[in-house]
Amino acid sequence: MRLEEQMKSGLLYREYGHKDPVDQEYEKIIEKQRVNAKEMMFDFNNTRPSDMETRTKILKELLGSVGKGIYLEPPAHFAYGCNTHIGKNFYANFNFQVVDDCEVFIGDDVMCGPNVLLCVTGHPLDPEYRLGGTQFSLPIHIGNCVWLGAGVMVMPGVTIGDNCVIGAGSIVTKDIPANSLAYGSPCKVIREIGEYDKKYFRKDVLVNDFK
Repeated sequence: MRLEEQMKSGLLYREYGHKDPVDQEYEKIIEKQRVNAKEMMFDFNNTRPSDMETRTKILKELLGSVGKGIYLEPPAHFAYGCNTHIGKNFYANFNFQVVDDCEVFIGDDVMCGPNVLLCVTGHPLDPEYRLGGTQFSLPIHIGNCVWLGAGVMVMPGVTIGDNCVIGAGSIVTKDIPANSLAYGSPCKVIREIGEYDKKYFRKDVLVNDFK
């Protein structure tokens, strides 16, 4: 099986050292993509705070797709960039990190606190198989209207449903169904978000007129 197929099918692969000419050519392609992501995010992270036009231009050129109203607070980092797809009205606070060796899909109206990590890639447990940097990659899907609290880590292959809130410091290793409050390490569903939350914006504190 070709390197490209291994990377996109969740199987083990190595990014370097292939003998097949087709795989060697693909090595060059992904190396160029990785370097391009680092170069473009270097430029992004060194823009002046007022230069939103340049920041938006860089993200539109780098990312696989991006909606209107995207805002990333520098610094931010992508492994590839071209494999990440972000919807409209996205906000990420300082140090948003995306290890996107395969695709990452983020819906509309998503918010991320500081130090959020989305990581599609892992490594085998057996030390022999890890030699040479062997890894696997599984897509991440994040729905609409999701809030990832500060320091949340989302691991390979995870899907987080619409309207979820993931509490600060959580490590998300399994899928989280829509409309869930979830937190912990590993992250677990605590309860469903519902009518109580329409009345109280935090525990026993009534929603005030903020409009």
